[in-house]
Amino acid sequence: MDQPVRSPNGQTLNLLREAIPKRRWRIAWLLGFGVLVNYFDRVNLSVSQAALRDTFKISTVTFGYLLSAYSWTYALLQLPSGVLLDRFGVRRVGLVGTMLWTVASFAAALASGVGQFFAARFLLGVGEAPTFPGNAKAIGYWFPGYERSMATAIFDAAAKFASAMGVPLLGILLLDFGWRWSFAATGLLSLLYFMLFYACYQDPSQDTSLSQLERELLRSGGAQSEDQARADQGAPLGYLLRNREVWGLALGFAAYNYSFYLLLTWLPTYLSTALHIDLLHSVLYTSVPWLIATVTDLLVGGWLVDALIQRGCNATYVRQAVLTGGTGLGLGILGAAHARTPGAALFWISLSLGGLSAAAPVGWSVPSLIAPRESVGTLGGIINCSNQISAILAPIVTGYIVASTRSFAGAFFAAAGFLLFGIAGYIFLLAGIEPIPEPT
Repeated sequence: MDQPVRSPNGQTLNLLREAIPKRRWRIAWLLGFGVLVNYFDRVNLSVSQAALRDTFKISTVTFGYLLSAYSWTYALLQLPSGVLLDRFGVRRVGLVGTMLWTVASFAAALASGVGQFFAARFLLGVGEAPTFPGNAKAIGYWFPGYERSMATAIFDAAAKFASAMGVPLLGILLLDFGWRWSFAATGLLSLLYFMLFYACYQDPSQDTSLSQLERELLRSGGAQSEDQARADQGAPLGYLLRNREVWGLALGFAAYNYSFYLLLTWLPTYLSTALHIDLLHSVLYTSVPWLIATVTDLLVGGWLVDALIQRGCNATYVRQAVLTGGTGLGLGILGAAHARTPGAALFWISLSLGGLSAAAPVGWSVPSLIAPRESVGTLGGIINCSNQISAILAPIVTGYIVASTRSFAGAFFAAAGFLLFGIAGYIFLLAGIEPIPEPT
């Protein structure tokens, strides 16, 4: 499924790539823009920490709970959203979710108390819950197996780029106009994405502008076929959970997401409190490791993986090497535990985030490679549920560790320990990345 297929005259479709329309890449960039806006909503809170603490008079521990509030509903709805995606499709579920997260962004901007702000973050989690399982399902429909890592990297890298660009941009907006305007700005961007998604996204079978040549590329390249009869049933949740590959992928991603959310939510605070950098410079410095993460996500996890597979390298070996190697580099977060200068801290954090980001798109391409027919959404929901348990724990645990030790070192050691379990999950449970048999 991962190898370039051959046309009847023996010439590979790779050689005809320039002649084949690229409508599928428009879908990848559309999904990428959605994740960009999605993560602007998420990083907005960490940038606004000082302003919100002054406005609502909350402690460090309370702010840790506020940072994770979005993830409570987001995690709770992962499994239901995956089932809904398989039953009702990417377009319908995606439109409802995008409208809900748009409302949540404007509600945060208008919040008059910490209770209302918590409610807005809960609603944001509800709206954004289908995003990553839905994107994984859409990529499975729209891309052959040997292009799927790059397509996935486009939307996954947007999460890192949002932190690279969103933190300084939202920080400047906050300093000039106040935190309410920074949340209103993300609401306007969310509304724009809702209109673009409504106008542009269809599954391949419903897209009248998709050429027959590109449709044939998808079919012969192993893109997942749409099967409404199968979608009405799908693979049962219990059936998927009985497969060790699912647990290996879930454990690996949970470990990744713990470190990711620790840095997503606490990095500006770490730079400003541990290294005594003012707010403006801390948000500017924060963009450096996220820019590096964006590059490694696209170039290593996306382009390099697909290029090696298209050149005939064993697809399983390539994917496993990037998954385990990238997650292993994530252990560089230990270096930040002992950093004494901003330069040293940024080096170790960039090494960690760069490695983790190279592994992420490979991991997100796996559900569409191993899931039974019309079960990618459900499998993606399982994976993202484990992700969000980590997303809930990371900011809260970090808040407690920092409050009790007055240092981030313990928080970084905890993240590194979890990464070791994630690497073991990829090696011993996910192993050969084999397709899960269709349920009988």
